[in-house]
Amino acid sequence: MTAAAVPQPRAEHEPSAPVARGRRSSLAIALLAGALGAALVLLATSRKWAEGTASVAQGSLSQSANGDDITGLPGALAVVGLAALVAVFAVRRLGRGVVAALLALCGAGIVISSALGASDKAALEEKASKVSGLTHSPIHDVAYTPWPWVAAVGGVLLLLAGVLALGYGRHWPAMSGRYERAGTAGAPARSRARRGAAASDPDRPEELWKALDRGEDPTEAPARQEAERGA
Repeated sequence: MTAAAVPQPRAEHEPSAPVARGRRSSLAIALLAGALGAALVLLATSRKWAEGTASVAQGSLSQSANGDDITGLPGALAVVGLAALVAVFAVRRLGRGVVAALLALCGAGIVISSALGASDKAALEEKASKVSGLTHSPIHDVAYTPWPWVAAVGGVLLLLAGVLALGYGRHWPAMSGRYERAGTAGAPARSRARRGAAASDPDRPEELWKALDRGEDPTEAPARQEAERGA
């Protein structure tokens, strides 16, 4: 009677296929949410947020204010958030956590400032004062557009990217990883590294972007490979 082969236990540091798939999915979602959120905010702040009618000596004059006229905070935070999204992959360990927190704070700040600007008419009153020459010129028939809330949605997407980076960022790859050299690596190790660099690495952010541009799911193939290794 022969003893049945006993399967070897999985190494503790090796993640299971669902865990690995979840980490890669969080990376793809964070990249898409962050980039889309920043684009929405920058687009929304360049559009008209409010309009009204100012009383002047000749009668009345229509006035309008863009998002940047009402508050420049959402647009500035969107730029900072986009830079933080890129910087997440350029740092490691504690630095990555700090940058991820900054990304989340930028998203929260955009949501708050956009919501406050959705009903602000100070910019309209300032424009009316310049037209009429009065210190406090009234503005009438004020109407607001949905663009402040579009900016708020962009802030929510940036906030989501920051939360994902805080929760999963420690497992994401770093841009600088391929430039590091192991101190004890010899010629065979360098040869293997060159061959590995020539192949498509699914953990690299730029490869994920290329797969998304082609309409492919960047998490499907790596997840299958993890399942096969775990089998």
